[in-house]
Amino acid sequence: MGLKIYQKYITIIFLKNFFIIFSALQLFYLGIDLMQHFKRLPDSANLQILYAMYTFLNAINFTLPISLVFAMIISKFYIIRSNELIAMYALGISKNALIKPIFLSSIVVVILYVALNFTNFAYSKEYAYNILTNSSVSNISTNLFLKYFNNYIYIDKLNPVKKEALGVKIFKIKNKDLKVIIDAKSANFIKNYWILNDLEIIHKPSVLKKGAKLSKEYFKHYKTLKEFKPKIIENLYEGTSNFSVVDALLAIRLFLSQNVNIQKIKASLFALLVFPFFAPLFNLILFYYLPISNRFFDLALVSSVFIFVALVSWGILLMLVKMSMNATVNPDIGIILPIAILSIFSVYLYYKNK
Repeated sequence: MGLKIYQKYITIIFLKNFFIIFSALQLFYLGIDLMQHFKRLPDSANLQILYAMYTFLNAINFTLPISLVFAMIISKFYIIRSNELIAMYALGISKNALIKPIFLSSIVVVILYVALNFTNFAYSKEYAYNILTNSSVSNISTNLFLKYFNNYIYIDKLNPVKKEALGVKIFKIKNKDLKVIIDAKSANFIKNYWILNDLEIIHKPSVLKKGAKLSKEYFKHYKTLKEFKPKIIENLYEGTSNFSVVDALLAIRLFLSQNVNIQKIKASLFALLVFPFFAPLFNLILFYYLPISNRFFDLALVSSVFIFVALVSWGILLMLVKMSMNATVNPDIGIILPIAILSIFSVYLYYKNK
């Protein structure tokens, strides 16, 4: 058996099992969710379809890592049961060579998933929730008041999906003194800037003397608040940690210099970029501990034990991620440390079996 032949064979078996398990878990998650919220679904057929789509996309966050692990376990037990594993070892193929196509396939799938988290895919859960509660993909936030560098900002209404705001007031502070008040009827976030529309700018004199007056200017449009994206405003105001990778990186850069606590944002970023790699690393570790023959083991019992171990491990790591995103645990300890331990242990096993 040539190298390329067995690699292709194992990859096909693994990917086939992955897609079957992944599809089944996705449809199961979607079915349970639809039954649970059936009475709360909006009357519009379009919104019902959108809700099902966003719920399906949100389920990927939970089902994809465990599907990869289950697919590896089932794939190896398949080649054990057919005695193909023993035959491959007899031909001189090492454990490292056998796990390599599964590991690389898992890495590719995880990288594709991480790439999705750079897009609005990361907000699928929020969009589904908005449809369920507001019968709309967007969520209108009202009466927002927050700080951005030396500016204090009040927004009457914010639509983060449409990137629109109504009733925007910006108070510019210098040396603890109010200098400028900007009052705009509306605003749109375009090309990393907020474009204020129909606005009035009021300048206050530095020293209030007798006869000193406020000066006013009127503009049709005014560009300000660079990179202060609507989703960042909404998440900052509501105290949530629901970010895409791009928005999380931008938020960290913006708030790091403002002494704003960024633990939740870091946890969200690590959950999107680091946690998914639990699956290929866990595949690598489990592979070395799975049996090589069915002569001395009850495969049904052993497979159940390994599936249980995978579920428990995945559940513990997922719990640590949730605790990190709630600022209960430092994200460096709750997310980075477990993945780092898995990485070190998997590298150790790889070189041990080299």
